[in-house]
Amino acid sequence: MTSQTRPSSPAPPTPLADAVERGDFIREIVAADIAAGRIAAPVTRFPPEPNGYLHIGHAKSICLNFGVAQGFGGHCNLRFDDTNPAKEEQEYIDAIQADVRWLGFDWGANLFFASDYFERMYEWAKHLVELGLAFVDDQTADEIRETRGTLTEPGTNSPWRVRSVSENLELFARMRAGEFPDGARVLRARIDMASPNINLRDPVLYRIVHANHPRTGEAWCIYPTYDMAHGQSDAIEGVTHSLCTLEFENHRPLYDWLIEHLPVPSRPRQIEFARLNLTYTALSKRFLLKLVAEGHVRGWDDPRMPTISGLRRRGFPPEGIREFAAMIGVAKADSVIEYGQLEYAVRSVLNRTAQRRFGVLDPLKVVITNWPAGRVEMVEVVNNPEDPSAGSRQVEFSRELWIEREDFMEEPAPKFFRLAPGREVRLRSAYFITCREVVKDPEGRVVELRCTHDPATRGGDAPDGRRPKATLHWVSAAQALPAQVRLYDHLFSRPDPGVAGDLLVDLNPTSERIVRGAMLEPALAETPIGETIQFERLGYFTPDLDSRDGALVFNRTLTLKDTWAKVQARDS
Repeated sequence: MTSQTRPSSPAPPTPLADAVERGDFIREIVAADIAAGRIAAPVTRFPPEPNGYLHIGHAKSICLNFGVAQGFGGHCNLRFDDTNPAKEEQEYIDAIQADVRWLGFDWGANLFFASDYFERMYEWAKHLVELGLAFVDDQTADEIRETRGTLTEPGTNSPWRVRSVSENLELFARMRAGEFPDGARVLRARIDMASPNINLRDPVLYRIVHANHPRTGEAWCIYPTYDMAHGQSDAIEGVTHSLCTLEFENHRPLYDWLIEHLPVPSRPRQIEFARLNLTYTALSKRFLLKLVAEGHVRGWDDPRMPTISGLRRRGFPPEGIREFAAMIGVAKADSVIEYGQLEYAVRSVLNRTAQRRFGVLDPLKVVITNWPAGRVEMVEVVNNPEDPSAGSRQVEFSRELWIEREDFMEEPAPKFFRLAPGREVRLRSAYFITCREVVKDPEGRVVELRCTHDPATRGGDAPDGRRPKATLHWVSAAQALPAQVRLYDHLFSRPDPGVAGDLLVDLNPTSERIVRGAMLEPALAETPIGETIQFERLGYFTPDLDSRDGALVFNRTLTLKDTWAKVQARDS
């Protein structure tokens, strides 16, 4: 996997008053805890599992956890939940840190791993055994599942639930020593097999996994489950508010039970919020891994992937993702967000910040017959009309130019105002030209337009005040640089992928279209990886990691068309 680098844009701390005024229910809880003197400032945490790359759903959680901490003068920990060595890799650890930094957040000295606490958690598990609150179970995973019961029927006690404390301690020590194979035994909490909450029906706390751990190597062969590790890691780190998505709501009683029965140094509070569900998108890490492993995409950072690295490679700025997270807010109930809202937030940023350049994707040659051969003239072009401080640049203009093929129509349709035989149009920041002749190849395809220019219209205005109905972008043929351009669309062909049960069936076969032979203005060769620019009239584009000197490759980030804004206007 190729790594990406891009200068981060740190998110400035939010004043306390602004944090409170934002008014989501989590910030209201934190503000109330501060006002009541329960805490001085919040400590939150972002706790990813290093078994894949982060996606846009994680970005929402990152913005929330770091944003709440910053807004109230606290701090947020980055803690890896590295308790499943069979699926974890150092590559994922490195990528996650890079993604969080790129989004603009800094954990400072507060980088932790659940594996940092393995010894303490093991001792705490023994403490539960000594209290008679945990036992070693010899049942298989299938047997445990079958005896857990249903939502309407209680579970059945394990036959090993009555083991003595001394026998459980001995067996647990032998589990740690590596005497048993994977799956032979587990350590379970002894709570209540008749509890209406299935998570309290003697949940598994430790399982045997003989695998090399990215950080601890072969030192351990038993590993705590998420429920055993998560709350206790929070308590060790002094986390005040453990913010989780709604699927963990039913786990909260177990979270609290463990905190209550273990000698932990602090008592964190778990609060649940709605996870991100986005149209045209699948956010299952297991499915994203499948896409990568089976070659349906180029990798975790494929520009069609909803991963943070994929969005970065596509050219989404971190400011746009942060604005999206702020726009959708924090809710208590699940809902589905329109993908167009993400695009809207990104466009809002790019419209303000992106430099403008000329690029022609489907070139059609224009020869200006009344322009002297060999003459090159520099014209001044504004870099960003939304940002006067961006200044302007000099662009070469010559006898032979490239324009977009779709900007010419030999027999113009109604309301087609662009170039046609005998019609005058404006070339952006240059001259008015009029089409005088159409040249075709033997198959009848238009290959060249012979035009004349009006020398009095230099800069794009006519002394007599006439105003063509169309303004076209263009590139000087002699100076143009050839490039490959990759045009991206939704990875899925329907807004609710997998509704019939198979996500692969809904993959969009035209999610990537490769255009070869595009022609770009020379300045685009200097665009660094990680910067997104606007090809005038075409959309936003960014250099791909595959781009090289003499072999430019650009990805389309977004089109200029904003369908979500139109829907908003229609519904308002």
